[in-house]
Amino acid sequence: MKAEILNVLRESGDYVSGQQLCDLFGVSRTAVWKVINQLKEEGYQVDAVRNRGYRIMDSPDVCTKEELDSLMYRKTVWAGQNVRYFQETDSTNIQAKQAGEQGGPHGTLVVAETQTAGRGRRGRGWMSPPGGSIYMSLLLRPTFEPDKAAMLTLIMAYSVARALQHCLAADEETSRVGPEAWISTSSMGDGTTEAVSRKEQKIQIKWPNDIVLNGKKIVGILTEMSTQVDYISHVVIGVGINVNMESVPGEIREAATSLRIEAGRRFRRAPLIVEAMCQFEKNYERFVRQGDLSFLREEYDELLANKGKDVMVHDARGAYRAHALGINDNGELLVRREDGREEAVYAGEVSVRGLYGYV
Repeated sequence: MKAEILNVLRESGDYVSGQQLCDLFGVSRTAVWKVINQLKEEGYQVDAVRNRGYRIMDSPDVCTKEELDSLMYRKTVWAGQNVRYFQETDSTNIQAKQAGEQGGPHGTLVVAETQTAGRGRRGRGWMSPPGGSIYMSLLLRPTFEPDKAAMLTLIMAYSVARALQHCLAADEETSRVGPEAWISTSSMGDGTTEAVSRKEQKIQIKWPNDIVLNGKKIVGILTEMSTQVDYISHVVIGVGINVNMESVPGEIREAATSLRIEAGRRFRRAPLIVEAMCQFEKNYERFVRQGDLSFLREEYDELLANKGKDVMVHDARGAYRAHALGINDNGELLVRREDGREEAVYAGEVSVRGLYGYV
């Protein structure tokens, strides 16, 4: 009931009487009062006025089930409609895979405040400190052939990139309460505020599974699949987003960053998750209907950090220099070798790095 009351208060934008809430949910005033107190304890600023009722004045930067459920209400049909939240867990991908094995529905979203065993591509560790980032995994039950599953990584990367663009484009005044309230002007409840940087922020995709902001990594994506002989049992797509980290460790400082570092302000994480789910559901449905990535190829290439650049392609045979041209309809990276030959590079077999740096 907490998520439902939170949603009613948010959608109203004004005071809602305790009696209205009692009538709406068929509960006592004591039950409503308990929920309001729980919200206050969790950091929500709820104004209570005699003979007027309750009104949400501000929301904390939390990614709890109640927060996500209230923001996700009627925004998607299936993506993120079943949220599993952990204050701490080993890995959201591990939890999502377990949900898949236990019959969890298509679109189940696993979110954690912190991970103890986060992983990136090729088994690399993923830093998962609490409070500053998004750690989430989406469970899918595709009905298409297993050989198409690799394209889901690109769909997620494109969807998250679009969500980040929405986030960064939000004006400071949208720090009001509501699903569009991306910016958090308060410093985690201590009453201080930060200056807002107005410099242009450039979101790009580093094929196939990273998103970069101003040339530094801000998002990592890990897709894992469980298959039978000729069909997909389930797919799990894990996404890690550096949001409010104030700094990154020295060993990765040249390659990684966060929204806060680049934009000079804090952001609420839950609305970003909701926007990513909205974008992904829309793009996934188009992909299912079409069967390939031709519908987003042009827009994806506009975001592709590698396009038009010389890169090093690393595969099982070694490494070679090539010129990145863009993706094809199957999500493979088209490159031109130094001898003029063009070929399609499959994401599962290689990694592509910038010639003079990360991008």
